[in-house]
Amino acid sequence: MRNFDINEDPHRRYNPLLNEWVLVSPHRAKRPWQGQNETISTEKLPEYDPTCYLCPGNVRANGVNNPNYESSFVFENDFAAMKQDEIMFEDDIRQTFFKAQPERGISRVVCFSPRHDLTLPEMEVPGIENIIRTWQKEYTDLGNIDYINHVQIFENKGSVMGCSNPHPHGQIWAQSSLPTQVEKTQNNLKSYFTKNNSNLLQDYLQAELKKEERIVIENDHFAALVPFWAIWPYETMIISKRHITKITDFTADEVTAYATILKQLTTKYDNLFSTSFPYSSGIHQAPTDGGKHEEWQFHMHFYPPLLRSATVKKFMVGYEMLGESQRDITPEKSAAILREQSDIHYKNK
Repeated sequence: MRNFDINEDPHRRYNPLLNEWVLVSPHRAKRPWQGQNETISTEKLPEYDPTCYLCPGNVRANGVNNPNYESSFVFENDFAAMKQDEIMFEDDIRQTFFKAQPERGISRVVCFSPRHDLTLPEMEVPGIENIIRTWQKEYTDLGNIDYINHVQIFENKGSVMGCSNPHPHGQIWAQSSLPTQVEKTQNNLKSYFTKNNSNLLQDYLQAELKKEERIVIENDHFAALVPFWAIWPYETMIISKRHITKITDFTADEVTAYATILKQLTTKYDNLFSTSFPYSSGIHQAPTDGGKHEEWQFHMHFYPPLLRSATVKKFMVGYEMLGESQRDITPEKSAAILREQSDIHYKNK
């Protein structure tokens, strides 16, 4: 019987944020691929598109004219997932199989800039700082509404991630309940804090900084890393070094540092396969229910689907849907590959 090799042998890794496991199969990274290849757009987008419903001055689908905005622009989603209406509801606690309850909320769109052709890695740091300040304002404004207990800031980038408009933008969904993934994270962060009297993600980040093998980028205030328990091939997480529970806790220096690491990380993504790298990303931070939430630590997830090239993506099917999440390339290998990428965007070389 030989000794276990974490870089070669199949094994499971534990995710303490969700209390879930992921199967890692490093030996499968060498298998040939004869499956589906995605079509990646090579079209050069214009700075302004008169047919785009997100560009300045244009008419949106609901007939409303956008202002001639010059920085970031926020508006109520014309096709919102939730409604603000208060609905009378009597919960039938006797129900076992048919439980339902109304969900009240607000959905907004955040256009990153007037430029139709500028994604985050192609923007300058001051422009990204402006986006962060917009996120801060929205978190505060939405969180102060009495029935809003959670504010989810996120971005779906690229058509392969279901993005319906190429104009760079993100979304904010604010609602009365904690979404399932956030509630699971909340419970595990709280359990760790109660048991250890310390913050799970702060302790985890310190351990990662000592090991260094999964760190992709680091500055004075933030670190971007591939989590030990990552599911997606090039999944990453940005964690604040200081104990920060929410985005409104940032100092001016932290806003700049966060903008800088966002630009660096997304640039490395684009450089990996010389393409505008698709992903879903989102910020996890303290709920807005009025609690202190010392157990929370500001962090941001990036879930990109690409696996081997700009046209080959990871599919979550079969075993992943019926058993548990699975990955081939190890997080350590992914981190090393991302770390090696230039901070200069491939279009500018």
